[in-house]
Amino acid sequence: MARKDEVGRHGEDWAAQFLTDAGYRLVERNWRCAQGEIDIIAEHGGDVVFVEVKTRSGVAFGHPFEAITAAKLARLRRLAAAWCAQAPVRPARIRIDAIAVTAVPGAQPVIEHRPGVF
Repeated sequence: MARKDEVGRHGEDWAAQFLTDAGYRLVERNWRCAQGEIDIIAEHGGDVVFVEVKTRSGVAFGHPFEAITAAKLARLRRLAAAWCAQAPVRPARIRIDAIAVTAVPGAQPVIEHRPGVF
């Protein structure tokens, strides 16, 4: 596995644990369809939450949240709609969250959560 992929996988693991610790129930991880992938799908307070996780090993190339562009959010909305279309029960409310993980080698990862970026 390439170093970048490994960093991203660890970031998703940390984000999933962060959400679980915050009372979210994980529904799916790495859900895929023809249009792309959703990192984490969770349930929290009656909402179905689609979570984009961005992980960096430092901020030399920018903060992880900077990688979530308007085009990326539009794609996430399309992916969320695709997931809802195939779900056995249509969710009453959905939202898109973002989690940034900064994992500097030798230090504890810093996790930032922004609910409702959509």
